[in-house]
Amino acid sequence: MVITVCVGSSCHLKGSYDVINELKKFIKDYNLEDRVELKADFCMGNCLRAVSVKIDDGKCLSIKPNNVEKFFREYVLGNLQ
Repeated sequence: MVITVCVGSSCHLKGSYDVINELKKFIKDYNLEDRVELKADFCMGNCLRAVSVKIDDGKCLSIKPNNVEKFFREYVLGNLQ
């Protein structure tokens, strides 16, 4: 699984690096380093709904630093089981 987080201007201002750090933490906490790859992209064309995140080639999702855990449980753990 590849999780891509936008780090473009709008997403950066809305907390993309906080989202990345939270995702890193959850990936490590769940020992998923060998199953989940975290990448950054400079623009996903979803600037009005930042922070933009995509799993593999799926649709662009919008998350905020305060709901990373919910996103992780639903979209990452939910797809790996």
